[in-house]
Amino acid sequence: MPKMKSKRSAAKRFKRTATGKLMHKQSFASHILTKKTTKRKRQLRKSKEVAKPDRGRVKRLLLGG
Repeated sequence: MPKMKSKRSAAKRFKRTATGKLMHKQSFASHILTKKTTKRKRQLRKSKEVAKPDRGRVKRLLLGG
């Protein structure tokens, strides 16, 4: 049986940390930045942990199953 492939689009969007957490880039940080405050833009640079209800779905996409 061939290997299970992960969804490549998901693999580019989500990263797994050394402790096993799933992280994603925050939204609202790519354009129309002039009206956003410097503080808000700085906080959007950080990646966030995937929400609990979505974890199972994201894991399934990354593990290829």
